[in-house]
Amino acid sequence: MPPRLFSRFTFCSTVTDPTTGALILLEREPYPYAPFADNIQHTVTSGDTLWSLAQRYYGAIAAGANLWWVIADFQPDPIFDPTIQLAPGAVIVVPSVRTIQTEIFDEARRDL
Repeated sequence: MPPRLFSRFTFCSTVTDPTTGALILLEREPYPYAPFADNIQHTVTSGDTLWSLAQRYYGAIAAGANLWWVIADFQPDPIFDPTIQLAPGAVIVVPSVRTIQTEIFDEARRDL
């Protein structure tokens, strides 16, 4: 089954296990931080999570809260453990909806 729309595994390569026929996902290449003019600088407040930030900034996109991983990957110092509590006062870089649509989910990335 292919990854769902806006899945973080959209651009993974796959191989088929010759023994079982199962489809195996290979390493995922995260989209790294880039200093786009439309990036949003969000100062973390108590209770903020990657999921709540994704819902706040991407709520207009189907399943916006499921895009928490975009925010985690996009940091200058990526967040590898999404369960770690965000520190109030820390600045999180949130990529814009334009960045998601035209950069992160750009079909040209499949050729990388």
